[in-house]
Amino acid sequence: MEDLSYLTDKKFTEFDLVPELLQGLEAAGFNCCTKIQAESLPLALAGNDVAGQAQTGTGKTAAFLLAIFNHLLTRPRHEQHQPTSVRAVVLAPTRELAIQIHRDARLLGKYTDLRLGLVYGGTGYQQQRDSLSEGVDVLIGTPGRLIDYFRQGVFDLKSVQVVVLDEADRMFDLGFIKDIRFILRRMPPPAERLNLLFSATLSHRVHELGYEHMNDPNEIKIDADTVVVEQLVEEVYYPANPEKLPLLLGLLKQTGGERVLI
Repeated sequence: MEDLSYLTDKKFTEFDLVPELLQGLEAAGFNCCTKIQAESLPLALAGNDVAGQAQTGTGKTAAFLLAIFNHLLTRPRHEQHQPTSVRAVVLAPTRELAIQIHRDARLLGKYTDLRLGLVYGGTGYQQQRDSLSEGVDVLIGTPGRLIDYFRQGVFDLKSVQVVVLDEADRMFDLGFIKDIRFILRRMPPPAERLNLLFSATLSHRVHELGYEHMNDPNEIKIDADTVVVEQLVEEVYYPANPEKLPLLLGLLKQTGGERVLI
């Protein structure tokens, strides 16, 4: 039997979500909320900032995507909105995470008319730039590539209504904090936008970032004493360079190659 212990009894239909989002949730097979969704959505949907401690696999991505979409679909555009203006920004520390967020956004926002953009470093420079030329409502990406396009005037941040920092602790670990502050300071003041932050740990430096760039955020901690989701098992190997590939192939054979992320 499938383990559904991570779900709550709270259903998405109990929230004041627009019909297009409820339709997307139904099509995706989502019925009941996880803990982070049940606790953060009521606050975010009411327009309150949220700083959530939640790990990968807890459903935080769906939580902030639903909050973004509902916020934009129930409110008019900013008075300074231009064709190049972005209405919401989601910042992720890695391109893999940005791609996953974009994939989930397409799934949940399938029945909305919101335009999604995705930018990340390492590949597809001109293609990504061209994809923003006609304007997007929700821009998902990594800080470096996003700043690059911003400085070229490909889009502007004057009309941002929602901003999400995902895996904020990783932003610090990877040295992105100056880039994050650069981006946030080009947006309207914190009191004029919805600010959502999610992190595996709400450390002092993450709290400091929230204090500086958020509007009195509501703090939520999900399984604060557990750094890894219960269904996951962590193991560490220390192979020499020549042993890495054989070890990887052996692990893939052992797992059967199902649901593997490398």
